[in-house]
Amino acid sequence: MTQPSTESAVDHAVISSSSIAALDAADPLASYRDRFQLPEGVIYLDGNSLGALPRQTADRVQAVMQHEWGTGLIRSWNSADWIGAPQRVGGKIARLVGARPHEIVVADSTSVNLSKLIMAVLTARPDRTVVLSEPGNFPTDLYMVESALATLGGARQLQLAPRDTLAEQITDNTALVLLTHVHYKTADVYDMAAITAAAHAKGALVLWDLSHSVGAVPLALNDCGADLAVGCGYKFLNGGPGAPAFLFVAERHHATLVSPLGGWMGHARPFAFVDHYEPATGISRFLCGTPPILAVAALESGVDLHLEVDMQVVLQKSRALAQLFMDQVAVRCAPYGVSLVGPPPGAPRGSHVSFRHAEGYAIMQALIARGVIGDFRAPDIMRFGLTPLYLRFTDVVQAVDVLEDVLRTESWRAPEYQVRQAVT
Repeated sequence: MTQPSTESAVDHAVISSSSIAALDAADPLASYRDRFQLPEGVIYLDGNSLGALPRQTADRVQAVMQHEWGTGLIRSWNSADWIGAPQRVGGKIARLVGARPHEIVVADSTSVNLSKLIMAVLTARPDRTVVLSEPGNFPTDLYMVESALATLGGARQLQLAPRDTLAEQITDNTALVLLTHVHYKTADVYDMAAITAAAHAKGALVLWDLSHSVGAVPLALNDCGADLAVGCGYKFLNGGPGAPAFLFVAERHHATLVSPLGGWMGHARPFAFVDHYEPATGISRFLCGTPPILAVAALESGVDLHLEVDMQVVLQKSRALAQLFMDQVAVRCAPYGVSLVGPPPGAPRGSHVSFRHAEGYAIMQALIARGVIGDFRAPDIMRFGLTPLYLRFTDVVQAVDVLEDVLRTESWRAPEYQVRQAVT
């Protein structure tokens, strides 16, 4: 698949409708938009939080319900290979992140998988007492470290260091470096290879959170020497709300790291029903309970869709969409107090764009009411996901049209937009 020559075409904030139409016409990913169920009158800019529904997913889940469950019943654990689903789908995700098929398994949630891997590393390395991360990391990542430290006790501690000095803070006492590859607010991207090499030079391991990376940017875990990773199934992978997550453990660590949750699916012989826990070999030891088959089937459908495309093409379009969005906002919305958060134009970034405004929450509610769906992250960030498989260049310009109008008319001041909902 050839890459579109879109980046040079969106260098200017003032761009004609014919130029935008030309970008959409030349988009090699344009046909994928029809593969998703998208409501009429909605510009969906929140796929970084919950991916849109692939049309094929409904048919896939219906088939599992009607045939595998409805007809096959319990026999489908064998005949439909339900029992092998975590490893099978994990092997597919491995192709998206540059890992070996036997290094990834689908299981549980991102938070639970973080806890498993943090505890496994700290238990295996009792002589090292520090977990290093950055302030402002995604909260659940830090919460899981705090929980692990409280459980294990002793002199272990969580240390936070700004990203520009973080590599320098890795010492011989660091057990684990825990970082989010693409920052959930800013879209800043870590140099995975460089940070991993810096940690290894001090004998530390690195755990990468790929929740805003997988399906959004190209990844090469093995080439970067990565040790451990977790990732989310319901964002760019389009696995559905609450979709199962996945975890990666490099093959060289399989024999030394053991999950703290000794559930029966992680047992070496789960159907021997013996009293003593014996961890399985390989990645399967990080399983715990029975896999949620309907949810795994939905996730597999989203993963299959991503395996059809070249991630370099996805990245190129993502950058072009971001450039267009930033250029338009800089000229049309900056006079109303909107400012860019995160990487400047041209710098590496994830597939979302964030802007700061003192009334960001109310502005986002006004946008949503008019069919432009992004989200808000406290204290003042409006976040817009750029999902290349179904977002058009036309959508970006129209979204900025609405944003400019909301700011110009101050329609965000309406009382209904001031009320904080449970989910922002």
